[in-house]
Amino acid sequence: MKPLSRYLALSGLCALALTAHAQQWEPLPEHPPIPADNPQSQAKIDLGKTLFFDPRLSEHGTLSCNSCHNVMAGGDDNRPNSIGMHDARGGRSAPTVWNAAYQSVQFWDGRAGTLEEQAKGPITNPIEMGMSDAAVAVGRLNQIPAYLPLFKAAFPAASKPITMDNVAKAIAAYERTLVTPDSPYDRYVKGDKTALTAQQARGMKTFGDLGCTACHAGANFSGPPMPMAQGFFMKFPTFAGSAFDKQYDLLSDTGRHASTGKDSDKHMWRVPTLRNIALTAPYMHNGKVPTLEEAVRVMAKTQLNRDIDATQLADVVAFLTSLSGKFPEQTMPRLPLTSGNSIVPPIDPHLKTAKATD
Repeated sequence: MKPLSRYLALSGLCALALTAHAQQWEPLPEHPPIPADNPQSQAKIDLGKTLFFDPRLSEHGTLSCNSCHNVMAGGDDNRPNSIGMHDARGGRSAPTVWNAAYQSVQFWDGRAGTLEEQAKGPITNPIEMGMSDAAVAVGRLNQIPAYLPLFKAAFPAASKPITMDNVAKAIAAYERTLVTPDSPYDRYVKGDKTALTAQQARGMKTFGDLGCTACHAGANFSGPPMPMAQGFFMKFPTFAGSAFDKQYDLLSDTGRHASTGKDSDKHMWRVPTLRNIALTAPYMHNGKVPTLEEAVRVMAKTQLNRDIDATQLADVVAFLTSLSGKFPEQTMPRLPLTSGNSIVPPIDPHLKTAKATD
């Protein structure tokens, strides 16, 4: 980047930091945005939850949405890379599904504009759930008679309720219930000044003073409010050239550019939420940073060009732990059953399988 261009870019970053710092401390809204074409209903939410947990939406009947986005925990799988069909590994870490409904775009690179669009992706991705196409997935559901009344209840106006669009709408409706309000931070900014410890309160101030809110602004700590399908993206690393680039392989994945092909999108990423961040290790898009403390060091150096001291580090980490909210209770759904037949085809005996080690 030419010196003048770099100066203007950094000036803009500083201006954004000042703006974000002035309006950063917002509690999580009680409800996320709900699209007009997919209103919530209890029948739809219940169907979406059932589909979210049903492994029969995967090629071999072994993986569900919950396999990589475990809502019984932090909404991810605490692995660097998730394990997909045929023991495949993706190149990016599974982001948490908790509070994803507050984000205006989905996936690390923002290639899905809505939760509905995102929900379709993994089902037919060959290295995730592995169904060959949407028609095969819908055909699988049509072979389970008990699903039809659930779809009819969720989509009463549909003449053919079991469609891929309705699968995605139902899963998205369930995901919009996966919110974690009432964290210590939320209570603090609502007026309860005892909700944070002294160290967490110091860390909150340090977080703002360092400029972390240039990216992690807003109630969800994922950027300022944006219209749905319009993402808030930032370059990562902004300050390339540190030892962290090689140590954690920060540059080999070009981010949004890999989806759009635009040079201007190289190393641009959707800003992830920091809510429940203490519960979702490992960190970064590739899951290569093992601890929250190290993640803060990496971000300070690569995004702010700062080497933070031990006190700042401890205080910021303490503040980040205050962003863990209350998880609504989740119970496993009873899945619709088949009677006397299997709908999952036998696994190809020629596939390579790993030997058991236990």
